[in-house]
Amino acid sequence: MANYTLTPASVVHSISAGYTTYTAGATITAGQPLYADSTALDTAGKPKAKLADANASAATASCIGLSANGAADGQPVRVVISDNDFAHGLTGAVAGDIIIVSATAGGLAPASDMATGMYPSIVMVATSATKAIVSMLSGTAAKP
Repeated sequence: MANYTLTPASVVHSISAGYTTYTAGATITAGQPLYADSTALDTAGKPKAKLADANASAATASCIGLSANGAADGQPVRVVISDNDFAHGLTGAVAGDIIIVSATAGGLAPASDMATGMYPSIVMVATSATKAIVSMLSGTAAKP
């Protein structure tokens, strides 16, 4: 299977979601997985949020959360780090799908797409075709 198709307008975190705010280090769309780039700092010295990518490096695959809003480079982006009732906006997701950072920067894919050279980074588990539980879990070794 290929990456899920993301509909940014359908991405909505619940009132009980855990989130933090970063400065975007790239153009970001709501619902995309992000990593903290320690080589690109904002004016406060905090790493900027960029699009996570499972096959570039362990650092880029280490997902910090999902963007709750779109942002251009330098703008604030809300990053959802946990949520038990997240409207994911992914076409093709079904209940029980384990959703990971894909090999395409900013993409999300089913866990069955994990391939050689990718660093594992679980982002959420779908509870229905429209909702998911968000919780980050990243590995540090690429799949052989």
